[in-house]
Amino acid sequence: MGCQQFSKSIEDTFHPAVKETVVPPAAVPPHSSPYEAAVEEQIKQIEQQVTTMVETHTTTHTVHHKEGRDINFLMDEGKLNEAEVALKKLPQYAGKDIFIYATIHFYNEGSIHVMLQHPENPKYVDSYEYKKGQWSEPSPKLLSVRDNIQSRMVPLSSVRFATVAAIAKTYNEKAAQVEGAKPTTSVYVSVWDNRMRWFPSSINGSRERYAIEFGTDGTLKKFEQE
Repeated sequence: MGCQQFSKSIEDTFHPAVKETVVPPAAVPPHSSPYEAAVEEQIKQIEQQVTTMVETHTTTHTVHHKEGRDINFLMDEGKLNEAEVALKKLPQYAGKDIFIYATIHFYNEGSIHVMLQHPENPKYVDSYEYKKGQWSEPSPKLLSVRDNIQSRMVPLSSVRFATVAAIAKTYNEKAAQVEGAKPTTSVYVSVWDNRMRWFPSSINGSRERYAIEFGTDGTLKKFEQE
């Protein structure tokens, strides 16, 4: 999904709040309305929250790497495919379509975290964790009446786990070109408006920051300095 589509989804979600936002004239870029500036600020805040969440997980798994538990899972197509096949074979989903809700995270030490639509009640969502080659039992996800569940669903069939290896490889190659940047320890999908987008979306070096974007098939769509 392109940045414009992703931004529109976030804008639609936060539309009521954005309309009430007061933007000082000095904060409005040339040729931009106060409303447009407010929308951009909302988008930046959401992306920062996502980045903070990922960095928290990254810190945890960096410790695991120091303990010798890093198995380079993100680059292992075979292991990634095994996890996908095992998820599709969960008995509660036998003969049923599986839908990912909101996100699925892959970590280099071999774990995966995903939320799936409940196999019986479409209004419910369960969390699953893949660890040591096995999927956990479902854990109920607490949702709000304000959560638009259906708009944040994509079929599992649209997310090929092996794509993670292509994304991690490309990201790490680009990061190696940026002074102070580090290889990624996680890759994840975010779902908005029934469309998926791969992350990470940025490479932070000691002197420069780059935006990076991938297509649904893992191909590089954009890499440019910010």
